Amino acid sequence: MIPVPGFEGRRIAVFGLGRSGLTAARALRAGGALPVLWDDSVSSRMQAEAEGFAVEDLTTADWSGFAALVLSPGAPLTHPKPHWTVEKAKAVGVEIVGDIELFARALDALPEAERPRVVAITGTNGKSTTTALIGWVLKQAGLTVHVGGNIGIGVLALPAPTAEAVYVVEVSSYQLDLTTSFAPDVAVLINVSPDHLDRHGGMDGYVAAKRRIFARSGLALVGIDDPWGRDTAARLKADGRRLASVSTSGEPGDIMAAPGGLTGPDGRIDFTAARSLRGRHNAQNAAFAWAAARALGVPPDRALEGLLSFPGLAHRMETVGRLGRVVFVNDSKATNADAARQALSSYGRCFWIAGGRAKAGGIDDLEDLFPRVVEAFLIGEAAGPFAARLGDTPHRLSGDMASAVRQAYEAAAATGRDEVVLLSPAAASFDQYPDFEARGEAFRAAALALGAVPASVS
Repeated sequence: MIPVPGFEGRRIAVFGLGRSGLTAARALRAGGALPVLWDDSVSSRMQAEAEGFAVEDLTTADWSGFAALVLSPGAPLTHPKPHWTVEKAKAVGVEIVGDIELFARALDALPEAERPRVVAITGTNGKSTTTALIGWVLKQAGLTVHVGGNIGIGVLALPAPTAEAVYVVEVSSYQLDLTTSFAPDVAVLINVSPDHLDRHGGMDGYVAAKRRIFARSGLALVGIDDPWGRDTAARLKADGRRLASVSTSGEPGDIMAAPGGLTGPDGRIDFTAARSLRGRHNAQNAAFAWAAARALGVPPDRALEGLLSFPGLAHRMETVGRLGRVVFVNDSKATNADAARQALSSYGRCFWIAGGRAKAGGIDDLEDLFPRVVEAFLIGEAAGPFAARLGDTPHRLSGDMASAVRQAYEAAAATGRDEVVLLSPAAASFDQYPDFEARGEAFRAAALALGAVPASVS
């Protein structure tokens, strides 16, 4: 745990007792603060009480007695309308922070010689893979590395800072909206595409939240495959900031990446042997990991070893098994069309399982990739709308995951050639599953039930 100083003996309101909220409360208490907790969930309040925290109904509390509000990333700061705790805090001038801001302040309180280094990663798609990849490469190079934030472990639950450590932290737009002093040594913006627009009041607000990662950063690593990334890089360059741009689209950049390799200040780096870095999007992830590792002093040979040995993440272009000549690929994390594009672009042909709760635009932007789809198998609420959009592309309304996997396998096996059954839903999971992980596990289970040999033993 990372104790948070600066609030000793002062009452701090904490709303939202999910992973980040409870972790923040523990870290504040360890630093000497007096956290006061509340959540709409009775079970969450009971858990807080069981840990000895003060639980108080913040709807009737005296807010003038609080030094700060720690707001859950799940509660809106500004849009569609401010959460009621935000309105109460602002009415009496109480500052509003999140767990990433508390993490930044904990590090700022350390003597300069004792401060660890921080690599922070954000973007619309690919955050978790890039975060895990950077952490892996640094660990393989022998550094003391702690990985967390919006991935896995809440940032304040990571081990206490030491001078030699490196924190590799995934941060969301919601978390960045609640920061003012976050100053990573290396800040990464992978990409930007429309997402969470209701929470940020539109695209301008969403982009502004993402750009907050660079407010006080050292080296800025920016993906320039989209117009918002290119504009961000141009602004940083105009401000004289330390910058390296990453391109996979042919747009001139400091690092040019393509499947299997990248070219930049270190010359040509070949990672075609990296089994878990397939496709253009993973080439981009590799470029960011390479640049971050080199910025932290990792020698080229050690950085390459890390890229080549990366095992990949579950639910992100994950090969879960093989049955005969058919491979099953789990990309359940592709919850929007832009993410699904990366998977579809990685295969010349596939039997595509898609659907769920559609996001704005559905699969409209994927039309150029429909020729790669031998047949689509559609599930969930979006099955009908996706079918209409697919038009003449062969498709079936499978309804549920087990049916889709069985039908896709039978169709793929009937071709008598090497084929891919790809789950890349281009939609959220919440119509049928609590999260993308549960959806991915349902895909894995369905494939194994057909007799597929797990990838780990195939």
